[in-house]
Amino acid sequence: MCVEALLLLVAFADPNALIRGTVVDARGGEPLARVRVKLAGTTRETSTDSKGAFYIADVDPGDYVLNVATVGYRMVNKPFSLAGGQTQEFEIVLSPEALSHSESVEVHEGVFEVARQDNATEMRLSGTEAKNLSSVLADDPLRAVQSMPGVTSNDDYNSRFSIHGAGYNHIGLFLDDVLMHAPFHTVDSNSASGSVTIFNGDMLDEMSLYSGAPPARYGDRTAGVLDIHMRDGNRDGFSFRGSAGAASAGLMGEGPIGKKGSWLVGARKSYLQYILNRTSSDPSIAFGFSDVQGRIAYSINSHNQITLSAIEGNSGLDRASFRSQLGINSLLEAGNQFTVANLGWRFTPVDTFTLSTRFAYLREKSDESNPANQALGGQHYGEWVSNTNASWAWSSNAPLDFGASIREVRDTGFENQYQFSPAAVRVLNAYTGTTTLAGGYLQQSWTARHGLVTLTAGGRYDTQTLTGATAASPYASVSLAPFAATRVLIGWGQYAQFPELQQLLSPYGSKKLLPERANHVVIALEQRLDARTRVRVEVYQRDDRDLLFRSFFDPRIVAGRIFNPPVNAPYANSVRGYARGAEIFLQRRSANRLTGWVSYSLGYTRLRDGLTGNTFPSDFDQRHTVNVYAGYRLRPTLNLSAKWLYGSGFPLPGFFQQSGSQYVLSTQRNAARLGDYQRTDVRINKAWAHDKWKITLYGEVVNLFNQSNYRFDSFNGYDSKTGKANLTLTKLFPIVPSAGVVFEH
Repeated sequence: MCVEALLLLVAFADPNALIRGTVVDARGGEPLARVRVKLAGTTRETSTDSKGAFYIADVDPGDYVLNVATVGYRMVNKPFSLAGGQTQEFEIVLSPEALSHSESVEVHEGVFEVARQDNATEMRLSGTEAKNLSSVLADDPLRAVQSMPGVTSNDDYNSRFSIHGAGYNHIGLFLDDVLMHAPFHTVDSNSASGSVTIFNGDMLDEMSLYSGAPPARYGDRTAGVLDIHMRDGNRDGFSFRGSAGAASAGLMGEGPIGKKGSWLVGARKSYLQYILNRTSSDPSIAFGFSDVQGRIAYSINSHNQITLSAIEGNSGLDRASFRSQLGINSLLEAGNQFTVANLGWRFTPVDTFTLSTRFAYLREKSDESNPANQALGGQHYGEWVSNTNASWAWSSNAPLDFGASIREVRDTGFENQYQFSPAAVRVLNAYTGTTTLAGGYLQQSWTARHGLVTLTAGGRYDTQTLTGATAASPYASVSLAPFAATRVLIGWGQYAQFPELQQLLSPYGSKKLLPERANHVVIALEQRLDARTRVRVEVYQRDDRDLLFRSFFDPRIVAGRIFNPPVNAPYANSVRGYARGAEIFLQRRSANRLTGWVSYSLGYTRLRDGLTGNTFPSDFDQRHTVNVYAGYRLRPTLNLSAKWLYGSGFPLPGFFQQSGSQYVLSTQRNAARLGDYQRTDVRINKAWAHDKWKITLYGEVVNLFNQSNYRFDSFNGYDSKTGKANLTLTKLFPIVPSAGVVFEH
């Protein structure tokens, strides 16, 4: 009785209570410092310490809502009741803004660990990295990829990129297990106007880049793979987001469907083209788009989940106000429409077996015209896709992966080129037809000695019905951990890429064209300096063969005379060559303080045309590439990030050499190069969090030091007597300040 009386006396003497807890990142569980924690509707607030811990003392009994917010993360509101003298403890999980909301921690062995150890080059972009690297001026997740180690892209207007000297057309972009054809707001046959990916960055879950020797599950590309997955909507509650920036405005909403499903819808509309048409002297960026994207996910039961996602968009280019500045083969007006729908079913009868089946439809339609209102090109592309991927852990350390896909493709299009010296119209392409591509893969992995050794072996087999061509592509990789902080990774594989219908059915093509082939070897050494810092050194060799090329398409100097190309220069599998080089990067990944990387790549890409004997660098050969990114969360409401990109310059595609301020035809292909490319961007994110909503202001300066960078726009013909070449080189972004705002509820 005495003890009970004493406790009762203490309770009445001190009715106030204590709130304490920790705040952690949803991806990996890292404690989050400098996070604001507030009792909504009151003035009581604090910030987390270096261990993510917080406490608020002397709280009166009552009902409260704990409001937790910081810049770059989704706001969390936690209702609770507090009795007199009670201590209430919390573990708050914050999800980055670019990822789906989660109330539990996704456990990783480390911040650099990937889900599978079957590849030597996989690198993931976290949600915060992707958001900070996607420019406010053109909010595009692929522009975040352009800043990754080993990636080259010297074009401010284009979200395409190159890997190890190979152009984007040899890189596979997969969205939810489906290979995309041309997933851009752009024009199809001429990328000079620029491009923005159709993907809304706020609706993506993760992006993984394979810069060499990708696993056997990826087919029909020879250089590398970017694997992207859309996220599900929030199953715990409704939320809405509105954004407006220098380039576009958007709305996004998400919420639950009962207790088993979720929905997610987003729409974007650009308006930068209207501003630039009136204020800029550069005609190349008057480019606009709009799109709407959505996703429904529903768990029928614990073993079956279905998803349905769709994207519908259109884009347009109007450079009419710059007509006098354009070459005859420059775009004046263009339009493009894009549709993708993807129905998925995931079946997990037991913990050791997963089956994922998808049915998808892709459609692209484009048209283009020049300053004389003549048709430059057009295309109508369609594709039906069915694929199945399965994973069976028949042993705890030996997963077996296998799958198959069928793609029904139809394509119709044309492409023209105009020359006024001498006057001529060249039909570069005209085609129509259908084909079926089918393939399958099998890949077995083994892990031994408690994860110190992982071996993977497998391959795939693909075929195309129109040509009857087949390709067998073996694959193998090894992961060794000789020491706790050291890993050695080796990857080897063969890859095949089948010709497009526009090449097979062109007047200059043939159904006898073979698949392009490549052999990859990658060796990487990775050393962890601590749990969140690593150094990685990688060497690579890619041997290409049977590359498609029109050997006699380009004018040039041969034996001291001008070679005027025939109008019917054919496609042939005439080119082979190699890409070899080395990369080194230092990376720190943390949700607190400094995060980012410094990378340097040295690369050589050389090709040889077997029909002419010409040896030349590839169109995307770049000797030196430096990519630097750094981000720092200064305060709970303030984040600063910066990136610096440097490239030693791509070749001018064709037989050109510079003579004074002019260009003339030469004997060597890709002998002339653009100058060095340099760009520094800085970005600051400032958030204001209230009890039920948050506003984030994004400020950015693109090309902070106003570097003069150029890109190749078009080749507009040549003088058949003097050899003078008429090229259009477009100046890229000057210093451009921009800002955007996001409202989240």
